[in-house]
Amino acid sequence: MLEIRKLDETAMKKAAERWNSIAKPLHSLGVLEEDVIRIAGMTGNPSVSLDRKAVVIMSADNGVVDEGVSQTGREVTAAVTRNFTYGNSCVCIMAERAGAQIIPVDVGVAEPIGECGHKYPLKHCRIMAGTRNMAVEPAMTREEAMAAIQVGIDQVRKLKEKGIQIIATGEMGIGNTTTSSAVASVLLGKEAEQMTGRGAGLSDEGLEKKIQVIRRAIALHRPDWNDPVDVLSKVGGLDLAGLAGVFLGGASFGVPVVIDGFISAVAALAAERLCPGCSAYMLASHVSAEPAGEMLLKELGLKPLIRAGLCLGEGTGAVAALPLLQMAVDVYESMSTFRDNGIEEYQEFSHA
Repeated sequence: MLEIRKLDETAMKKAAERWNSIAKPLHSLGVLEEDVIRIAGMTGNPSVSLDRKAVVIMSADNGVVDEGVSQTGREVTAAVTRNFTYGNSCVCIMAERAGAQIIPVDVGVAEPIGECGHKYPLKHCRIMAGTRNMAVEPAMTREEAMAAIQVGIDQVRKLKEKGIQIIATGEMGIGNTTTSSAVASVLLGKEAEQMTGRGAGLSDEGLEKKIQVIRRAIALHRPDWNDPVDVLSKVGGLDLAGLAGVFLGGASFGVPVVIDGFISAVAALAAERLCPGCSAYMLASHVSAEPAGEMLLKELGLKPLIRAGLCLGEGTGAVAALPLLQMAVDVYESMSTFRDNGIEEYQEFSHA
């Protein structure tokens, strides 16, 4: 079991006092202020810096694609993963603007990926050539799921050693909205249709098939909702398990980790259920357009920064939140105070 310390209350109190001293209306940056205060608590330091940013992208294939739950085949996973290494994908272009380093991780891409681009070298951490078809058999063994979780933890440890101060999460894996919906259905105790959306764009018929596949897999394997590793191994994916490890690593090493969208949030919930308290080290970027997006963040007790109907994945939502957080930190660290300007401070009033 990982050791996770509680947020540093002294650092958070000092951060809140700093915000209240800045020459602007109290709490006027909303969730941005709250997140900066929480980052101070995560790091144990009221002086906040987010200059060194990274995006960890877990890539893996899902055997359930054989059931026709996606418009595209598993070959797309390998193609997009290669594009990450060349810096030629949506998240890479956005990360470059945000000043974030891309860390693409092959945790289970079916097609072997050899030499590719060198802009963002691929981390070869392949556990297996994609999961098995969960509609027929468990997606993976418990040991394989645990190995994928460890990959995520290890990535955070290495990034912390390199001085990275905040990590955004991303994923790539055709079929992973199906696995994510299945895991969410079990962990939240909700019917599959409440958790399942159209992913990259399914027809009504395709959506119904996807729901039926999820129902069948859950009924067949009966994953234990009280055992997140059991759920991930039976109806989850290697990318989900790897991301759960990133969230666990963030909490263990005191590094803020930004949730991307639906898939990332499912992994975050699995991590929180596995190690209660680790959600204190998570930040929510946006509300996914997938049906369970809002529900998952509410379960985690997190407030999103962005509401823009995002559903692209790859880490694009998490990366979009990084400049907002950076701007908030710039104000927090640099802006003059009421006292500096010879202005009377705003008063805090309680409301009935």
